[in-house]
Amino acid sequence: VQLQASGGGLVQPGGSLRLSCAASRPIFRLSAMGWYQQAPGNERELVATISDRGGANYADSVNGRFTISRDSAKNTVYLQMNNLKPEDTAVYYCQATTYTRQIYWGQGTEVTVSS
Repeated sequence: VQLQASGGGLVQPGGSLRLSCAASRPIFRLSAMGWYQQAPGNERELVATISDRGGANYADSVNGRFTISRDSAKNTVYLQMNNLKPEDTAVYYCQATTYTRQIYWGQGTEVTVSS
């Protein structure tokens, strides 16, 4: 599975961004997709995941501010990020998990929250 992430950029605190992750195969054939963040010097951490049935899971730090969603017609998963904070600054990676537990990563898209 190839994953193409996009949508990152520079935004002021309190602003919004929407990240997109386009998959090379129909996402209904994937058991889950998710977004992870990696800040400089830190390990990669879970941000949000969405299952094949649409169930979502969020990190405490983004719950209530970020929303993960999926569009099966476009084979794309989105991460709507609202009320962004400087601590959200990181490279965001898209991940896909198959029903046989194989894991695939996209190339990452950088988000910088700064005034």
